[in-house]
Amino acid sequence: MNALVVVDRPERWPLHVPGTEVVASRDYLTDPRFAAIRRAKVFNLCRSYRYQSAGYYVSLLAAARGHTPWPSVGTILDFRLSPIIRIVGHELDDLVRKSLAPLKSDEFELSIYFGRNMAHRYDRLSLALFNQFPAPFLRAVFVKEDKWNIESVRIIGAGEIPEDHRPFAIEQAERFLHRPTRRGAKKTQARYDLAILVNEHEEIPPSDPPAIKKFLKAAEAAGFRAELIHADDAGRIAEFDALLIRETTAVDHHTYRISRRAEAEGLAVIDDPHSILRCANKVFLAELMTRHGLATPETIILSKDRIHLVAEKIGFPCVIKRPDEAFSRGVIKVDTEDEFHERIDELFDGSELLIAQEFAPTEFDWRIGVLGGEAIFACKYFMARKHWQILQHHDKGVHEGGFESFSLDDAPRAVVSLAVKAAKLIGDGLYGVDIKVLDGKPKIIEVNDNPSIDSGVEDKILGDWLYRRIVDHLLAKIESSRR
Repeated sequence: MNALVVVDRPERWPLHVPGTEVVASRDYLTDPRFAAIRRAKVFNLCRSYRYQSAGYYVSLLAAARGHTPWPSVGTILDFRLSPIIRIVGHELDDLVRKSLAPLKSDEFELSIYFGRNMAHRYDRLSLALFNQFPAPFLRAVFVKEDKWNIESVRIIGAGEIPEDHRPFAIEQAERFLHRPTRRGAKKTQARYDLAILVNEHEEIPPSDPPAIKKFLKAAEAAGFRAELIHADDAGRIAEFDALLIRETTAVDHHTYRISRRAEAEGLAVIDDPHSILRCANKVFLAELMTRHGLATPETIILSKDRIHLVAEKIGFPCVIKRPDEAFSRGVIKVDTEDEFHERIDELFDGSELLIAQEFAPTEFDWRIGVLGGEAIFACKYFMARKHWQILQHHDKGVHEGGFESFSLDDAPRAVVSLAVKAAKLIGDGLYGVDIKVLDGKPKIIEVNDNPSIDSGVEDKILGDWLYRRIVDHLLAKIESSRR
């Protein structure tokens, strides 16, 4: 891949980075030679990034040409929004506090060169800021009042790099430019690049290691160059054409932030941020299903002034759900009205609303996988032994019920049809719809983004073709966006 350093006046460029070509911004914007380059990293180091300036158009046209600009237009616009800086400051609050705790002064300036600082003790903070604002050279200012806060973050040009920092800046540019960015990928011609976000330390990941290997194999067969990435790779997301998230998602979490950045950069994304946001909140799902007339167990959206409705409309035992918990956490069964009143204050801690739902025990839930508005797999998830949920959390870990896989033709037609209707209300991504059959009628329990796809379970009927279906969906989204 070509590496271009785009500056306003190449004759004044003070750094020599091996493996790069220094190009004038005017030439990059107007010379057909650069428009014809198929793949390139474009390090945009123009003096100004204001709207419709040369620096702005370098990143804009780089994206249009299929090049990878650093910074992207999305990052440039982020710098103009002071609320973004405040939000990032809030997210990094603990890291800022720990990193700067030894300092005696009330102000601190941090220079960041491709995610690194000359002092290793600031590497984690430097990388975190680089991941939020992916740009070659950054400068962050911190001010201490009652605590350390981010005052500002901005892109700096090479002319602002102190003389004694320049060798380090060049070293980091070389490291970034020549690092092995495709771990384990075969050297085959690939049309597109796919990032698969994983977390090997998760207790219950959405895909087990064999399934991840099958995703990588399917991606290669579809013409992708695929790479496993992690939370610390967020700053590299613009290098890819598509993102597949195989780490458990949540809204106040790096998975959501990476998904949002990927969508803003024009990537095809599973799970897209809208799906994460909608599926993560059970209050939203309850309201959505009710509005569209899809059957659910008897459900109440519960506020503190409506708790009397539980006894009146649902009765006991019943199930109380926190809005944004996953994997059966934050879901409790209360057997009596007394127990309900004993626990209700604890349950409202951290959320203005809860879900109260009739207790409807069954031997299993149906899980229907839906992709792009079409059902792709069907399973029965059985309840954990002597428990009313599929997963039972306890001090020694998690006890999980069994499963049974079905072809879609053998799954109840009414169950599959209801699942597809529910998933379409969320979007056109990948979903796992949980359904109970009560008194012979299917009822929606949840619609999940980021559904489990484990080797030998969800893929038991389709085998490797299930992974190819998902990868092909991403491929179709890329090609549709580029027509």
